[in-house]
Amino acid sequence: MSGLYPIKFKPIFHEKIWGGNRMKTILNKDYGNLANCGESWELSGVEGNISVVSNGFLAGNDLNEIIEIYMGDLVGDKVYEKFGVEFPLLIKFIDAQDDLSIQVHPDDKLSKERHNAYGKTEMWYVAGTEEGALINSGFNQEVSREKYLEYLNAGKLTDLLHYDEAKVGDVFFIPAGRVHAIGKGCLVAEIQQTSDVTYRIFDYNRKDDKGNERELHTDFALDAIDFSYAREYKTKYTLEENKAVQLVSCPYFTTNIIEFTQDIDKDYNDLDSFVIYMTMEGSFDIVSEEGTETIEMGETVLLPASLESIQLKPNSERVKLMEVYIK
Repeated sequence: MSGLYPIKFKPIFHEKIWGGNRMKTILNKDYGNLANCGESWELSGVEGNISVVSNGFLAGNDLNEIIEIYMGDLVGDKVYEKFGVEFPLLIKFIDAQDDLSIQVHPDDKLSKERHNAYGKTEMWYVAGTEEGALINSGFNQEVSREKYLEYLNAGKLTDLLHYDEAKVGDVFFIPAGRVHAIGKGCLVAEIQQTSDVTYRIFDYNRKDDKGNERELHTDFALDAIDFSYAREYKTKYTLEENKAVQLVSCPYFTTNIIEFTQDIDKDYNDLDSFVIYMTMEGSFDIVSEEGTETIEMGETVLLPASLESIQLKPNSERVKLMEVYIK
């Protein structure tokens, strides 16, 4: 036995001009003196933002260090063979008190060529919302490259974009290449490939506190955009109490949602991967051979691949969490 246990990490907070205070008021996070906390990086292997363990005997070690020590026992043998000490996912909460820029991410091929980095396919789960809050995912009609440029140059890009009114529990899968934006009033959980490559297309002509507009990446974005059109961009699913329901399955990650009101036994013997839990509602205990770990609303925890059999015990009437792993 490796002696590994459910591992918590210190959130890494990022101030953003569009950020707010719901990391504190809804997710119970203490981000100190930041004026506008826009992002909480829950689990990150991004250079310069490596997560540090906050619980148990590994406290104080960073994510790369513990992968180097425990390798496949921590992340799964297949994952370790492919990614080495680089953790393959970036897990965040995002609090948008203003509209985020309209953006797109390159795929693996383009990102490797330009930035020697992974591409960015991601998904969002809406954890909180204000009335009228919108999510943009994709186009609202068939769009050619020429039409896109015409509307962009005329400052009318939003006329081509598909918007959904955001409701708590909504799920959006954003493959690399899809134009997207989180709207004012949305609090979302984001699961993505480990990549910080973003091409900003339009930023509503906003200026920072020094009077400068943020940099746009118009030309880079043009080669990355998938111009295809879909009638529906929101992921459809139906919750089933005390059972895992799949939200997204792609080569980069699989995400399920589990809503439970009673004890649940989880058997990960056939899964050669770490598992991440993001707590959307309630509080629960993870019971394993290594002991009991309590997870609160808004907390994220990493289950090592070696922890194959556990029990989830609710401490509140209802618990809702996302379960993330790599198949």
